[in-house]
Amino acid sequence: MPGTRERLIDAAGEVFARRGFREATIREICIAAGANVAAVNYHFGDKDRLYLAVLRETHEAAVTHFPPDMGVSDDDPPEVRLDAFVRSLLMRLLHEGRPAWHAQLMAREMSDPSPALEALVEQSVRPMWKRLTGICRELLGEKAPKRAVDTCAASVVGQCLHYKHASACMRLLVPGLCSEVATLASHITRFSLGGIEATRREGQGPC
Repeated sequence: MPGTRERLIDAAGEVFARRGFREATIREICIAAGANVAAVNYHFGDKDRLYLAVLRETHEAAVTHFPPDMGVSDDDPPEVRLDAFVRSLLMRLLHEGRPAWHAQLMAREMSDPSPALEALVEQSVRPMWKRLTGICRELLGEKAPKRAVDTCAASVVGQCLHYKHASACMRLLVPGLCSEVATLASHITRFSLGGIEATRREGQGPC
């Protein structure tokens, strides 16, 4: 049976995903977890730190199941590492085995950020961003402007996020597409490599 801390994390995740950080209360979280109200202070300190712990553990659980390198070596060509990164991100976004509130919570945090977002980015997101921009820089060349590297990386991520955030629409437009993760990953990688190569040939990125 899960301990009190684990029950609080799970209950808080569902409540925060449904109501948002600002509207959620410690009381309703503790009722859902079957825990005393004082348990939040004991395990986390306050609602803010409970929320950050939920965000961090949600992200870490996804990364543990689908690591950004997907077992690919750092010595492999950047094209191979980009494919692994895309597959990892898509699987984290579209995997149906994760609790529904995981994706809902992250989507809510991105659209209605809380004070915890900065800490989440620095501790969890930035290391993966650094990995992706490193791959893009290898593909673009060492002399590529930083803005070109960043916009190429953002385009890769944006394509992946589309299939999560527009999944309801895409199911109507192209039934079954969002469940074909391997197909999507191959397409996004191929499409991104084409765009990165075009940017490299131009020798500059967007202003």
